[in-house]
Amino acid sequence: MPQEDDESEIKLLKKELEVSQARIEPLEKENQELKQEVSRLKAQISSLRAHNNERKTMLWKKLQNSLDSNYTDASQHKPSIFMSVSEQRPGVPEKTSARTDIPEAIAEKKTIKVPNPPPRPHSVTPSLPKEVVKGNTAPPTPPPPPLPSKLLAGSRAVRRVPEVMELYRSLTRRDANKDNRTNTAGTPVVAFTKNMIGEIENRSSYLSAIKSDVESREEFIKFLIKEVESAAHRDISEVESFVKWLDEELSSLVDERAVLRHFPQWPERKADALREAAFTYRDLRSLGSEVSHFEDNPKEPLAQALRRIQALQDRLEQSIDNIERMRESTSKRYRDLLIPWEWMLDTGLIGQMKLSSLKLAKEYMKRIAKELQSDECSNDDNLMLQGVRFAYRVHQFAGGFDVETIQVFQKLKKVGLGSDK
Repeated sequence: MPQEDDESEIKLLKKELEVSQARIEPLEKENQELKQEVSRLKAQISSLRAHNNERKTMLWKKLQNSLDSNYTDASQHKPSIFMSVSEQRPGVPEKTSARTDIPEAIAEKKTIKVPNPPPRPHSVTPSLPKEVVKGNTAPPTPPPPPLPSKLLAGSRAVRRVPEVMELYRSLTRRDANKDNRTNTAGTPVVAFTKNMIGEIENRSSYLSAIKSDVESREEFIKFLIKEVESAAHRDISEVESFVKWLDEELSSLVDERAVLRHFPQWPERKADALREAAFTYRDLRSLGSEVSHFEDNPKEPLAQALRRIQALQDRLEQSIDNIERMRESTSKRYRDLLIPWEWMLDTGLIGQMKLSSLKLAKEYMKRIAKELQSDECSNDDNLMLQGVRFAYRVHQFAGGFDVETIQVFQKLKKVGLGSDK
């Protein structure tokens, strides 16, 4: 009886083990899929961060150029206005003639930006807005009433960078507690009130700048809408040039998203897809250039050199894997939006990127073979296994070896077997 009980208990434990093993397999598969999804999202986040940094840089340059040009215009107009006013103060007719100079300065500030034509693969004349074609300015409007000199001087700060506003607000909120502590100690609340007033004024100026862009840049934005909707490129490099041009034009707006929100006809889906394709292609091309120009440093320690090569191969495989997993849906979306998609195939840039990993395999095997041939090597088996494992990994990724890589592998094999040491 005890023996039968033991056998039944063993059978029960075996069944539980089988059930546990059956559960492990789908969990491991799900875990692997989640890891791939996390890596894809990380790559997408890094790409978006790079794009955001580029946009901030271009926006800041535009703001600096705008401030410099406005300052130059103001310094040129103010002396003549003040001279004419001071010289003609005694007579009423002279005063009116001096006042007519101010609207002319204002009219110069309200000239509409002439959009640069987008880069085109063929010699096609772009369709510019009507007011741009007719002499680079809008139809003449009645001059506004003359403004005080203080308001003219303050118009230079109309265009604001949203990031500056956000940083300012965050700092004022953080310092609010400090101001409150000083108020309880008996100090006046003037400083805190000034901060609140300044914040409200800045916010009001920012919203006014957005409203001004929506009203005065309508023809400019319609021109960009037409260009994005009609964009149909044959090569992905042309898309990269077009997106660069589009971002430069949009950076002239105070806040791209806030202004374009007032134009429901803006083709946001196609603009985002163009940017996605351009930045993905640019990142891949940059990574491919980094791989093709990789050179091993003989003075670098072995472990550090191997880690550097492995890290580069990891980045390469991760980038290609992200594209291949989403290739079917992405290529269909690109086809619908007339965006080149053939570069995502193995016969395009993706295939070239896979073949470029052969250079990493050669450098890796050469370094290990050199180490195995040295007298200081004390762990031949593990080092040989490490080299063969990496060679197999690249072989599967690239779909095979070329002649030169085969020769390097054969040499590693001879050294590892001890026939060439």
